[in-house]
Amino acid sequence: MPKTTTLLIINGPNLNLLGTREPATYGTGTLADVEALAADAAARHGWAVTCLQSNHEGELVDAIQAAAGAADGIVINAGAYTHTSVALRDAIAAVGLPTVEVHISNVHRREEFRHQSYLSAVAEAVIVGAGISGYRYAVDFLIEKLSPGSAGYDPT
Repeated sequence: MPKTTTLLIINGPNLNLLGTREPATYGTGTLADVEALAADAAARHGWAVTCLQSNHEGELVDAIQAAAGAADGIVINAGAYTHTSVALRDAIAAVGLPTVEVHISNVHRREEFRHQSYLSAVAEAVIVGAGISGYRYAVDFLIEKLSPGSAGYDPT
């Protein structure tokens, strides 16, 4: 039986409040909208997604570690943990899966502490300020990168 190609979509703290949390900053799209958008983008290419949201750092680390052998790549919006979590950075580096860091808002136009990301150095790409469409861009990028025969294919 052929292996199913899957991406893990991870959303960190407070992203469960999308749609009601600071809509001027994050828009009115909900977490369900984000997950459906990612799933639809993947399905267009015959891929699947597994989605996880947690407000707990350890649960996110566990999910990243479990992705080794179960997923082909990771899309992560670590929320505030982006700016504080060496543990998430180390987990991403340890599993070696291509990862795209996503932020709904343009973090570079916000508070100074949001300008630093521990994840960017271990991510294949970083998408900021594109709203929830950033998840679709991340999915498309990873699938192109991981698909044999595509211009962006990188078997490493």
